[in-house]
Amino acid sequence: MSYLQAQRKTGKRFIDDGNPVLMLIFINVFVFILLNFIQITYVLSNAEPGRFEAEVLRWFELPDSLSALLTRPWTLLTHMFSQFSLWHMIGNMFFLWAFGYLLQDISGSRHVTPLYLYGALAGALLFLLSVNLVPRFATLAGTITYAGASAAVMAIAVAATVLAPDYRIFPMINGGIPLWIITVIYIIINFAGLASLAFPHHLAHLTGAAMGFGYIRGVQNGYDPGAWMHRSYAWFLALFAPRPAAEKPSLKKAVFYNTRGEAPYKKTMNVTQQRIDALLDKIGEEGYDALTAEEKEFLKRAGGSGS
Repeated sequence: MSYLQAQRKTGKRFIDDGNPVLMLIFINVFVFILLNFIQITYVLSNAEPGRFEAEVLRWFELPDSLSALLTRPWTLLTHMFSQFSLWHMIGNMFFLWAFGYLLQDISGSRHVTPLYLYGALAGALLFLLSVNLVPRFATLAGTITYAGASAAVMAIAVAATVLAPDYRIFPMINGGIPLWIITVIYIIINFAGLASLAFPHHLAHLTGAAMGFGYIRGVQNGYDPGAWMHRSYAWFLALFAPRPAAEKPSLKKAVFYNTRGEAPYKKTMNVTQQRIDALLDKIGEEGYDALTAEEKEFLKRAGGSGS
């Protein structure tokens, strides 16, 4: 089996394939369907106008004041997955899919979720600051909310562009359009929105873009801002993992298999499907450059030994 054949064969299912782009899209679409389904029930029950927004939507959206935020702090998380407008959701999910997959191909999957969270939280912070510190919006206090994945998607888009600015899309159009041009247009559209009453929202999006740039520059300089998230996630999963049973002492091992400090025999590297799968998982998570020289040589041997 060749290396490419092995890579195709080891493709995993939707939930357990370690694909954060698909998981983020799934969560966003699920919340969108949930909110719209709840609104349908309000419409069918002939509820008063605005009741759905007051009783349901405000528990998902980020409020514009710190006092309100203290009463529902979970909105720091829920707002980044809550899109109520169909076109808003479609646009964000399209860019998340396009830029997210490119980022995964370049750097592996470990940076997608941290970038999404960092971008969204940075955008939320600037939204709150702009609403409360810019005099123009003082009279609108208590009436503005913020929701959506735009700031998070902007962070991922800018990070992917910094890593591969000359990557070309639509190759049928004069050899393709460089990725950086698409990203610049994306940023300009949001920058133009600063001249409207949606200033706090567009400022949040641009802050997400700045966070994406800073995050990926940190990675390029050897610092991983998302490492603590992965450690925390692994620690949390370990809390529910069953403890391995203690191994009972074996007389056979003590008498017949005790090498007493002698060096073991050196074994010739064998091509096994289990190890191919493990290395492919490592490439998917951390990128090809994370492999050691021995692991790269192993994959070359695996590719040359297949049919």
